[in-house]
Amino acid sequence: MKFAIQINVSPYHSNVGQTAYQFIHAALASGHEIFRVFFYHDGIVHAFKHATPPDDELQLTQRWSDLAKQYQIDLVVCISAAQRRGLLCLDESQRQGKQDDDLAEGFRISGLGQWVEATLIADRLINFG
Repeated sequence: MKFAIQINVSPYHSNVGQTAYQFIHAALASGHEIFRVFFYHDGIVHAFKHATPPDDELQLTQRWSDLAKQYQIDLVVCISAAQRRGLLCLDESQRQGKQDDDLAEGFRISGLGQWVEATLIADRLINFG
């Protein structure tokens, strides 16, 4: 089965991101495919590369980056939600005359069209948060 996952909540407001991460690991271990993970609303906070939670807390951004690298999972961050919250990739920051590059490794910025595409291709959609 092919899944598309949407995450809407910040890792600092809920354990939804950790639950999604665990679901994805279980699905992959069972032979399923994760077509795309789409970070929307406050869920984009998962993609901030400079987030540094205390050492005794989960390093969820790094876990997402590692997951994307290991399984070639497409981690897409909604551009509108990201801009509203100050998350800019290098290209967008240069376009806006800023010097930010806040996007963690393995994530990419794109629009809602990527989520629509995922809804058309995936067998199941799961919304976390």
